[in-house]
Amino acid sequence: MSIVVAVVGPTATGKSDLAIALARALGGDVVNADALQLYRGMDVGTAKLSQAGRAEVRHHLLDVLEPDEDASVAWFRQAGRAVLAELSAQGRRAVVAGGSGLYVRALLDPMDFPGTDPLVRAALEERAEREGPGLLHDELTRLDPVAAAGIDRRNTRRVVRALEVHALTGRVSTGVLPRYRYEIPAVQIGLDLDRAALDAAIEARVDRMWAAGLVDEVRALAAHGMSRTAARAVGYAQVLDLLAGSSDEAAARAATVVGTRRLARKQMGWFGRDPRVHWLDAASPNLVDEALDLVARAEAGTLAEGSEPVRRVLGS
Repeated sequence: MSIVVAVVGPTATGKSDLAIALARALGGDVVNADALQLYRGMDVGTAKLSQAGRAEVRHHLLDVLEPDEDASVAWFRQAGRAVLAELSAQGRRAVVAGGSGLYVRALLDPMDFPGTDPLVRAALEERAEREGPGLLHDELTRLDPVAAAGIDRRNTRRVVRALEVHALTGRVSTGVLPRYRYEIPAVQIGLDLDRAALDAAIEARVDRMWAAGLVDEVRALAAHGMSRTAARAVGYAQVLDLLAGSSDEAAARAATVVGTRRLARKQMGWFGRDPRVHWLDAASPNLVDEALDLVARAEAGTLAEGSEPVRRVLGS
């Protein structure tokens, strides 16, 4: 199998464009690793490439779930590994692109997936609705403070999942994520911008989404039902509040900008902790050549562990 190339980093840094350029240069296909771009119809709010934009390079794992289905890391790992095996058999390079850090790790690293129990999960979700996710997070902190420290108190889904794993196995999510070790040979290329440039790019992206019809897209999706994952996505959650009358358009738009910036910081934190990521300045005029050089050195076995995020190099 050729080394898998993974283009990672925060939203609005141009991962899709670089992935297409690399796939074209390396004779490969792009494999989506963005959890929300798995969904059909969630196009504007995820900045998904149009069908015309995908014509130049073949893409995988886009538009494979309905919006009322819940995506899972275990499902993605199985589907993604099947795509990697298919591309390897065809002698084609896999260029993974996406900002969902857990999905990227599930695709490339060894990972254990404890089972689920619908009754246990339903009971925990009911408690979260009744008591709020903060109290469940406090319970998780008592069980495993290390695991709890890595989960936002407001992230109901992850808190519930950690407590479900504990109820079923006696352990929680600290045992699920392994050390940073590739099971699939890969090189991760991280894209970053200094904070001011990233914030400006996010604001411009939200402007484009609104102009492209995000409100109409969410209205159509809501009419047919949306999963918890889809409905809580940045942009979609804010527009749903708008449609419900609990927000006006200006407030929804501003909240989308703030939420996207917060998401970008979280993505930067996730990928920034991975010592294997090789960071490049997304604004570099030589970005494609720099990325291809990283791939060549990785294949030659001369590439060092990783590099500091660009934001630190730029002093931002």
